[in-house]
Amino acid sequence: MTTLVAIGAQWGDEGKGKIVDWLSPRADLVVRFQGGNNAGHTLVVDGEQTVLHVVPAGVLHESTVNLIGPGVVVDPRVLIAELERLEQRGVLRDPARVRVSGRAHVILEWNIALDKAREEARHAGAIGTTGRGIGPTYEDKVARRGIRVADLLDPVSLRETIEQRVREKNFELTEVHHWKPVDGESIWREACEFGRRLAPYVDHTGRILVHALREGKNVLFEGAQGTFLDVDHGTYPFVTSSNCVAGAVCAGAGIGPTQIDRVLGISKAYTTRVGGGPFPTEETGAVGERLREKGGEFGATTGRPRRCGWLDVVMLREAAVVNGLTGLAINKLDILSGLSEIPIATAYRIDGKVTDEFPMTLGELARAEPIYETQPGWSADLAAARRYETLPDAARRYVERIEALVEVPVELISVGAGRDATIARSDPFRA
Repeated sequence: MTTLVAIGAQWGDEGKGKIVDWLSPRADLVVRFQGGNNAGHTLVVDGEQTVLHVVPAGVLHESTVNLIGPGVVVDPRVLIAELERLEQRGVLRDPARVRVSGRAHVILEWNIALDKAREEARHAGAIGTTGRGIGPTYEDKVARRGIRVADLLDPVSLRETIEQRVREKNFELTEVHHWKPVDGESIWREACEFGRRLAPYVDHTGRILVHALREGKNVLFEGAQGTFLDVDHGTYPFVTSSNCVAGAVCAGAGIGPTQIDRVLGISKAYTTRVGGGPFPTEETGAVGERLREKGGEFGATTGRPRRCGWLDVVMLREAAVVNGLTGLAINKLDILSGLSEIPIATAYRIDGKVTDEFPMTLGELARAEPIYETQPGWSADLAAARRYETLPDAARRYVERIEALVEVPVELISVGAGRDATIARSDPFRA
């Protein structure tokens, strides 16, 4: 048995979906443990693209069971639409292959309205949320006023709860933000329908997970967003509303820390981020535009263009420590083909002082000037490479330099969007 956590090592959008899909044939369970539909995992198999926002990326493999844990916030409308698309394609024939924790909190209409109203009110200080209601739902969760998936199955109790919440939420919407109120009766009726549709999928996912571990099965934990969007360890306040680091598996899925065997950090061969906040290695000119266009750097959830820049190993070293990385997966190495030189940020200069450690405060990061070393580029197209030895010498040196700087072995390399465009240097599931 091996338990493996696949975690984003940057600001999200690192290609976790592709890696999880590639790893899933080795996993008996694939478990999503945090976040919501503010992230999209794009899978390309035999030229067909699948974008998932809530269902774990192991669902395309018939042999896997996919759990949505209690740490996830679920928009029932989005989840039901995903399940229906998968059913129509013949991918999901058995509801037993997707199980949703009854303890997961649900995103309802008022959460989405408040998310949009608050972001609009921030004006120039906007965080860049997706407006999907994620933050307000986590807020309700920690304030002990949330509604959970299991509540959707009890219409009588649910009506009273919704009536109470609507009074509270409408006060903020109308009096503070001057938005139109939400209608509690229509929300209740819709929520009851959500419960009816989701009932075949609702389960105690923690028990399923415990039984799988006792039986010696392989379990793959799928992270959403990335380390530097973590609400505690990221570039606060330009972060998401959940813990995205490997330690969040324990609370968000329901296992103890001693049951995690390996942690795979997933990074692009360069760096991107969406929304506001400091970005030391960002390239705003022709180089950034080249990375964006060649890499298809547009959000799977919102379509927003991603900000692009060079690889930052100061960030990756921090991610390695915070997550306890045992390996790295480097995605989109092929996008760097055609560059004569490739800079790597190895340190920062902040207020005249050089540091190779990621700063604690947003202000320091905003003032950080990257210090680069330059690696030689390569011209060859990498799309057909399937073995490490067939990569150009310069591409291998780039990968090996990342290993040396981060002090974590690169186990997987992606050279294209398709499932098969993956080079394995070692087995992330090894015991």
